Amino acid sequence: MVRMFGHHPWTVGDLVAGVDRGSVRLPDIQRPFVWPNAKVRDLIDSMYRGYPVGELMFWTNRDSAHTRPIGAEVKTQDASYQVVDGQQRLTSLYAAIKGLQVWREDYSRELISIGFNPLTGRFEVPTPIVRRSVEWIPDLKSVFDDPINARYDYLKRLRSDQARTVDMEVERAAEIAITRLYQLLSYEFQVVQVKEDVDREVVADIFVRINSEGVNLSSADFILTWLSVFWEEGRAQLEKWARNSRFTPREVTTIDREHEPQAPKCSWTPSNPFMTFHPGQILRVAIAVGLNRARLADAYNALRGRDPRTRTIHPERRDIELTKLKDGQAQSLNPLHWDEFLKVMERAGFRNKSMITSTSTILYTYALWLIGRNRFGVPVDELREVMARWFFMSQVTGRYTSSPETRMQEDLNRLDGQAETSAEFTKTLTSQIEAALPADWWAVTLPDALDTSSVKSPAWVAYVAALNILDADVLLATSKVKDWINPNRTTVKGIEKHHLFPKAYLRDQLGLRSVRKINQVANFALVEWSDNIAISDDPPNKYWPAEVAAKNLDENRRWRQEQWHALPVDWTMLGYEEFVNQRRNLIAAVTYEGFKRLTDANYEPDLSRPDADTDGGLNPLLLPTLENLVTAGWLPAGTLLEPVDDASSNTAEITEDAYIKVGDHTCETVDIAAREDNVDVESGWDYWRARLDTEDEPILLSELRIRAAHAGITTAPAD
Repeated sequence: MVRMFGHHPWTVGDLVAGVDRGSVRLPDIQRPFVWPNAKVRDLIDSMYRGYPVGELMFWTNRDSAHTRPIGAEVKTQDASYQVVDGQQRLTSLYAAIKGLQVWREDYSRELISIGFNPLTGRFEVPTPIVRRSVEWIPDLKSVFDDPINARYDYLKRLRSDQARTVDMEVERAAEIAITRLYQLLSYEFQVVQVKEDVDREVVADIFVRINSEGVNLSSADFILTWLSVFWEEGRAQLEKWARNSRFTPREVTTIDREHEPQAPKCSWTPSNPFMTFHPGQILRVAIAVGLNRARLADAYNALRGRDPRTRTIHPERRDIELTKLKDGQAQSLNPLHWDEFLKVMERAGFRNKSMITSTSTILYTYALWLIGRNRFGVPVDELREVMARWFFMSQVTGRYTSSPETRMQEDLNRLDGQAETSAEFTKTLTSQIEAALPADWWAVTLPDALDTSSVKSPAWVAYVAALNILDADVLLATSKVKDWINPNRTTVKGIEKHHLFPKAYLRDQLGLRSVRKINQVANFALVEWSDNIAISDDPPNKYWPAEVAAKNLDENRRWRQEQWHALPVDWTMLGYEEFVNQRRNLIAAVTYEGFKRLTDANYEPDLSRPDADTDGGLNPLLLPTLENLVTAGWLPAGTLLEPVDDASSNTAEITEDAYIKVGDHTCETVDIAAREDNVDVESGWDYWRARLDTEDEPILLSELRIRAAHAGITTAPAD
């Protein structure tokens, strides 16, 4: 056996000096982020108490071209040792002792400072109280700079407190503690030093094996590590994209010139109103486009050239897969492609980050957009329309929320092997859209999904997107919803989600105590913020006529607004439970009309509302909600639910609050409960079966609610 390493002791002082000179550096296989300050505090506290804090691993290598220095200062020596494992500990220690700024994960700069109390031996991340207290040294850097002066200044501060007696015992305790802290420079780390003749691929494999034993790295991290070995330029491109997604071109220019005054001016960044990237996220797009893979674990093995049966590495396979990745990444990072794709989001009615419930949906839709544009040659105008429908569908159904890699791989497989024509691409995606959104989905599933108090729910967000598509007004205003949500609009406050049945009225007059009931999204409407302040806590039949009269809107316009905002006819005369049930149905109908307009730009939406006295019969829209079934006794609290999939042994339970408890998590809806059980289904009603005393066999929840509807259970009984 060839021994690739040896053990060597390094003191903290030696480590700091090595980093300071530049002889100890980070290789490009490492991630550039540092621990949160609280974790740095815990590390120093453990060392102060003499606890072991783990080994470090260095690679003895003088190849400075593949390293970056720790800290921002100019280094006086070339690299001699590269950190393979222990980057976070070493960077954190160095920054705290030297008082340096570090890059955070969001690419912001932050100074690490740790406070120290010599009288108690405690360490804290400095708060305003710690900084003002005479008992604390606000930043332990002062101790490592000059322990004598640090002790002198500390005792001087103590004596400035007239209410405190600083006697010889206090002075001695402070001196011992400060000296002990300074002696951390003599604290020894055991360093495993990998020998110089070990090549970069083996070192990268060592790094992956070490970290794969914990939960620190994802498959994306493994691939980024691999790229550092075989395509360093590619990884640098991904990191640059991720960093620049957080800043405007002007900001990037300023940042670059802080470190290199002659850096060229930045003219474009992928900054957008929807998301900021991590390198692994845009890598996911590049892999889907170039390698036709969504599962990053499979992509990692493919890139390594590893035969899945023999586990042997084949360099020729590796080179082929790398070429594919380079092509996919070139497409993904093309500014023209990204700017064109952003128009897809706008066309779909999505305007800013608050409307995005799944960043995976953005990433995978962008990947499919690139495939359609480059592999299938779909004209950009036609592609924008089909991908806008795809994005809307994926968002509202949560297509990429549960098991996203599996679902995306299925989507990629459907396109693989098809004739690479514009018509085939559009046909394939359209068939999936229609399968995911049949008519009964809009009539049953969507109203049920609107039985929630979460304004981040895909169902509510899709409704807001539909209002944008339909060019809807803000309620009782002449402004447009899409203008208020415009990411480029800079206002103190925009539109607010107003309770149509005011909170105080529901609580004080109707006696409702459930926050979930009061804050139902079906009780919200988008109004200008000044209107929300003006509306009192009166019942709707009192405040609404006054608001309508004050606005003096054209009757046709007001009627149209009531249609857009899904207000039932004579809604102010309804009871609260009946109102939210009817409005869920109307919100679903408006959302559907927005989607139809998205499908056909010339479509004229039908926003007509049923008359107040219409007998809906057993319309699918009136199927009972989960809460209806629980409160009516059809699904009593404590009822056990089991999956239809016999392969799953998990069970769930109905709670007294009409939720479903799956493991330690409480879920608002049956769909969320199904996703909590790690399944990807169209409807949770068809996933769970209830064990009831009245039934010989477990009964599907979808069948139970139909029975309840026939029995007249369509709204919850009055409190």
